Amino acid sequence: MAEIESEHVFGFMDELLGIPQFPDYSRAVNGLQVEGPSHLTRVAAAVDAATYSIDGAVSKGADLLLVHHGLFWAGRGALTGRRFQRVARLVRGGVALYSAHLPLDAHPEVGNCAQLMKALELEPDARFGEYEGHAIGFCARTDEPVDELQERVAEVLGGPVQLLPGGPQRVRRLAVITGSGADFVPLAARSGVDTILTGEAAHHTFVDASELGVNVLLGGHYRTETWGVKALATELKARFGLPWVFLDHPSEL
Repeated sequence: MAEIESEHVFGFMDELLGIPQFPDYSRAVNGLQVEGPSHLTRVAAAVDAATYSIDGAVSKGADLLLVHHGLFWAGRGALTGRRFQRVARLVRGGVALYSAHLPLDAHPEVGNCAQLMKALELEPDARFGEYEGHAIGFCARTDEPVDELQERVAEVLGGPVQLLPGGPQRVRRLAVITGSGADFVPLAARSGVDTILTGEAAHHTFVDASELGVNVLLGGHYRTETWGVKALATELKARFGLPWVFLDHPSEL
């Protein structure tokens, strides 16, 4: 089994995703979150840094866990309680933890939005939505009834998709922004997008969509964000020969 120096792998991901330059929420803490062994042999990928994924990585013999949602969403604080238990499991298991949040949503090749577009056989032609000046999602042209698009998305995501039917019956301009992208409904209305595909929404999104004339497809935060870590792990296998496994743990949210 090949052993790859961990610093080469982390450096490659930092550069590929633009980790040092990409703005994000302060609690995201993108990049290496918990140091592991000096050499890597196997990768596990998961949406969340949680007990299920850490224990799964250890049981699969992985020494690197790639996640989209890292350890610090509750804030940076003392290593006690659940946070201590998670870090202790990583250290005892000899597993490094690497997290990529908005940089992985936004990446034009391995990102969640780009990969979901690809799975839907849509060709992105513009960026959509941004955070602190950095684009996150993508737009594409299509021409299909909104209920048929809803069914097609559900098939690709492997689960139910809720439709907030505020826009036209026929979709011609679609924006994909994974996770919690429903707050971009006003932007969609201003920019000629008639339908947004995202993960989840707040109650006010129903009112915004109906008043602004935009359809919103909700595919689930989890299901719309499995794509990036899988694509990144695939890239590591191609680049370094590291085998990988995806640790699926759907929340239905």
